[in-house]
Parts: sequence; C-alpha cells; structure tokens
Amino acid sequence: MSEPVLALRGVRAELGARPVLRGIDLTVGRGEVVALLGANGSGKSTAVRTVIGQVPVSAGTVELFGTPRARFRDWARLGYVPQRTTAAGGVPATVTEVVSSGRLSRTRFGVFRKADHAAVRHSLELVGLADRARDPVDALSGGQHQRVLIARALVAEPELLIMDEPMAGVDLASQEVLAATLREQVARGTTVLLVLHELGPLEPLIDRAVVLRDGCVLHDGPPPRAVGQHALPGHDHVHPHSPADAHPLRTGLLS
Repeated sequence: MSEPVLALRGVRAELGARPVLRGIDLTVGRGEVVALLGANGSGKSTAVRTVIGQVPVSAGTVELFGTPRARFRDWARLGYVPQRTTAAGGVPATVTEVVSSGRLSRTRFGVFRKADHAAVRHSLELVGLADRARDPVDALSGGQHQRVLIARALVAEPELLIMDEPMAGVDLASQEVLAATLREQVARGTTVLLVLHELGPLEPLIDRAVVLRDGCVLHDGPPPRAVGQHALPGHDHVHPHSPADAHPLRTGLLS
C-alpha cells in the first residue's frame, strides 16, 4: 500500500452506552478510493465521524497524514461531505455563500482573493451548479443540495475527501453528476473514503471495499461484486453466475 493518508487502529466507540465500533482497523493509502459498506447500524457513519472528531474514540488510535488526530491541525487537507442535510442549516444563504464557506481555511483572515473566487466558481462548475450560483439554497432540489455540499468540500482542494452516503436520496441525474465529479477528483490524485449503501454508478471508481457488520470489519479487499456479489448488504440470494460457495452468507462478506 502507498503512504497512509488515514489510519484507524483498534478503534472502539460508543454512542450513549451502546458499543458501535468494536476495535476496527482501517487504512487508506494515498490515491486510493475506498468504499465503506454495511447494513444500517453497522457503524459506517460512526467510523468516519470518529475521523473528523464528531464521535470520541474510547480505545485505539486515529491518524491523519501520519499525525494523531488529537494533534492534527491542517484541516484544509481534508474535505468532508456529511449525509444530506439542508446545506445552509436553515440560515438564508446563496449557493455561492455556502460553497465559499468551505474555502475559509485557505484564506488569510477570511479575506478572499482572486484565486479563492476562482476556486468557488470552479467547484460550482464541477457539480453543474454554476448557473445557480446566486440562487438561495432553499430553492434547490434534494440532489442539488447534495451537490452544494460536495462543492463546499471540494473548494478547499482537499487531499482526502470523505463522503457519507453521497448518493442517498439523490435523483439519477444528480448521481451521474456526482459520479463524474468524483472521477475528476480521483484523476487528480485525491484520496477518497466513501460511506455507501450500495456501489451504484461509483462502482468503476472503487479500488477497495471494507464491509462492516456490528461494528467489526468482515471484509477488506475487492468490492463484493468482484467476487460475484452485490454491494447491498442483505442481498443474499445466489446468482446463476456465482458458484455456490460464493453465497454471501457462506462467505460472511455481507449481512
């Protein structure tokens, strides 16, 4: 594996008194595209939230670019796209204003220069929203909201992009735009960690899949489809083209 950009070692985490992560190990090398798969409640979103510090770790270590997360300060190197929410959080704002907020870490004292404005325009072009730049985010569809969140993450030109279920509840047209946007980022060498419920149009981009169940890693290797299985956890019938011993319940890859 290339130089690790992200490493979780023996990470445990609880939400309330309930264990959610039970000692997971996950390493993402520079330039890799890794999909984190699993059924609802398997710990996928909690795992990425431990990376950005939203969920405390009760045991184990998290490192970003070789630095323990507690000492990591260069957050502009990391872009994060949360599960789809209202992009402005209920605050009246235009598409440009929301995307610009993601660029603040690259500015000096919050003062935008020519290069910063150009980066905002480029990010909006990447997600196909350049024509909606001045519109209020409240006027956008759900898929367009998601594109705004992705543009906000990309505008800082991160080295590591973490996306939590970017395709959830998104229409087909927006899925295709998001897949094309991600292809461009991968071509530029961006490292990507995706929380997904199924691979869908992103499948050709995925280098590795990590399947979680009950807070534990069940599989870390080729995406499940590459061994004759669907990526959607719980999809447990045997395909005619699959050998009998590739049944998901026999291999233990899927829940």
